[in-house]
Amino acid sequence: MERLWGLLQRAQQLSPQRSQTIYKRVEGPHQRRLEEEEEDREEGAELPVHFCPMELRGPESPGSRAGLPNLIPWAAAGRRAAPYLVLTALLIFTGAFLLGYVAFRRSCQACGDSLLVVSEDGNYELGLDSHQGTLYWSDLQAMFLRLLGEGRLEDTIRETSLRQRVAGSPGMAVLAQDVVAALSRQKLDHVWTDTHYVGLQFPDRAHPNTLRWLDETGRAGEQLPLEDPDAYCPYSATGNATGKLVYAHYGRPEDLQGLRARGVELTDSLLLVRVGVTSFAQKVASAQDFGAKGVLIYPDPADFSQDPHKPSLSSHRAVYGHVHLGTGDPYTPGFPSFNQTQFPPVASSGLPSIPAQPISADIAFHLLRKLKGPVAPQEWQGRLPGSPYRLGPGPGLHLEVNNHRTSTPISNIFGCIEGLAEPDHYVVIGAQRDAWGPGAAKSAVGTGILLELVRTFSSMVSNGFRPRRSLLFISWDGGDFGSVGSTEWLEGYLSVLHLKAVAYVSLDNAVLGDDKFHAKTSPLLISLIENILKQVDSPNHSGQTLYEQVVFTNPSWDAEVIRPLPMDSSAYSFTAFAGVPAVEFSFLEDDPAYPFLHTKEDTYENLHKMLQGRLPAVAQAVAQLAGQLLIRLSHDHLLPFDFGRYGDVVLRHIGSLNEFSGDLKARGLTLQWVYSARGDYIRAAEKLRKEIYSSEERDERLMRMYNVRIMRVEYYLLSQYVSPADFPFRHIFLGHGDHTLGALLDHLQLLRSNSSGASPKLSQALGFQESRFRRQLALLTWTLQGAANALGGDVWNIDNNF
Repeated sequence: MERLWGLLQRAQQLSPQRSQTIYKRVEGPHQRRLEEEEEDREEGAELPVHFCPMELRGPESPGSRAGLPNLIPWAAAGRRAAPYLVLTALLIFTGAFLLGYVAFRRSCQACGDSLLVVSEDGNYELGLDSHQGTLYWSDLQAMFLRLLGEGRLEDTIRETSLRQRVAGSPGMAVLAQDVVAALSRQKLDHVWTDTHYVGLQFPDRAHPNTLRWLDETGRAGEQLPLEDPDAYCPYSATGNATGKLVYAHYGRPEDLQGLRARGVELTDSLLLVRVGVTSFAQKVASAQDFGAKGVLIYPDPADFSQDPHKPSLSSHRAVYGHVHLGTGDPYTPGFPSFNQTQFPPVASSGLPSIPAQPISADIAFHLLRKLKGPVAPQEWQGRLPGSPYRLGPGPGLHLEVNNHRTSTPISNIFGCIEGLAEPDHYVVIGAQRDAWGPGAAKSAVGTGILLELVRTFSSMVSNGFRPRRSLLFISWDGGDFGSVGSTEWLEGYLSVLHLKAVAYVSLDNAVLGDDKFHAKTSPLLISLIENILKQVDSPNHSGQTLYEQVVFTNPSWDAEVIRPLPMDSSAYSFTAFAGVPAVEFSFLEDDPAYPFLHTKEDTYENLHKMLQGRLPAVAQAVAQLAGQLLIRLSHDHLLPFDFGRYGDVVLRHIGSLNEFSGDLKARGLTLQWVYSARGDYIRAAEKLRKEIYSSEERDERLMRMYNVRIMRVEYYLLSQYVSPADFPFRHIFLGHGDHTLGALLDHLQLLRSNSSGASPKLSQALGFQESRFRRQLALLTWTLQGAANALGGDVWNIDNNF
């Protein structure tokens, strides 16, 4: 018996002491890991300072607790079995420990040593360069706002507006160097420039443009002084134009149709049109379609604020504006203008064949008082002094335009913060850098906000933030000539960007007032914009968010805020040409438009006076809005795109299409294909939404697959059935050409309207054409159906009615 008792005591001595598994941080130059440390401790030994609140304990020795007898409950059954029971317990413990350890390693990669970002909808991200622990969306938002407030945004805007920076000028070259230096000082992963050699048009100083009256013999006589000789229309046709003067309001197609309906002859005339409502390029294109010989464009006081407390445009100032109905270098359409590129011998179809020239209100006054003919409608009347405006015709005029084309180097400047999980997906934000005049509102504000956002996100990186996707900051050149810099970049890298660019945010024309807020955007971003508006304070309504300011005016917030992307925005090419969702924000006045845009009076002082001292607050609000949008787009686990919105877009247009169903039925035609494609798109979007809802958000492979499908929705809406060289803007809802929904609606109008008053281009002299209609319907339907199929995922999962 004594021998058996000795064996039992020896087995107890061999049993393990209290075992603790400690997870501690191990720092390395490029990574952090967890190291297990097994420590055998005497009872009462202190835990190390790096001990994590996660512990797995081994079985305690039966005699380790004070006050308990050193006896085992199984002794009555036979002390001989005790060593085997101890060994069995050790095996069970070891197996449980290994299983628990493996499970723990899979669920905790860094034991609280990571940056955990949780968004409002529960999305979260892991960053590897932080020591802050869990960081929620509100914490990340607070970090961004705190760091943004430390900058000098107002000073940057003022200093930029004072610099001469016409595209291709020596002043622009110096500014470009300064911007590169500013980006290089920040914590960016890459900074570089891209140079393009583009065809820009400038006035000929030796042979300035002229405007003259015609004498009785039809020869050019007395010259009318162009009081603002530096103002011109880039890409105007050069040469001479002679004709009788006609007043054509804003020069829209409906204005010109109205003139024809009143018996005013437009063929071989010179049209006098007002600045506003449509772009210069659209005015000139419409005039050309109706047979006019040339166009004069002037700013009417009626189109600007009459508030005596606000500054107004001088009556001797003309307004600058290009007349290329398109974007990019019009002499290399569809091709990037890199050096030594062998260009095909073609020019953009958007270049006008008639000359155009901007004139001041003073010169327009002298022209209007010479007009005869019927009095213009009341809504066409302006505020120039003298008798009521008449339609004309008036005396003959001779316009001579001598602009010349020059091959000019322009430089886009880039800065990048690489993403952590999806570095090959880019969230892009850009601002125009060049300006024809001081350009305070046109480009200085956007450039200042862009540099401030670069500094802020760089500081966030230093504080441990790392976006999931890459952030690309771009300063564009050549913007005043029709988004030349941005379009040439898109043309040069289109095959890459349509796969990798997530979204584009434009900072151009961001501050033109402070009363209203507009977002010109792709439908995919509308829901995200609504969410961000609820988190940004109004710059001029204390205690209100921007969303509350908007709905106070109009409960239907999107009707008040959302606008389609115009062609003269840099964001337009991203969506209509490259298939990337884009947005451009603008604060505006309640009164008519900011009067100094594209003039020599677009100075910091005038912008500051126009906003009555609130320029810094409004610019800060734009920076907050754009910055929080970037955080969501670059950091949410799942891209926050509302991919079902395009189904609503089609539905809104179906009402217009249905008006013609009876006329089409009488011809044996139907719109059923469009309805079916729209239904398939809606079902595919709903199916994807349900898949995402029921999926595991931590599954990186699955989330990336969903994100790829979501981010390419815009690209799917580019018609694959037309040539990019012939129709660069292939988007079926936002583009231009016979493949678009707008073109189909215009064509259907010819079923009921008399085409004699329409332009020759619109009516094609034949009215409604069944063959053309069938082609348009096929182009629209199969592009929409293709988008539905792509959104549906794999081919074996596609469910459609065709």
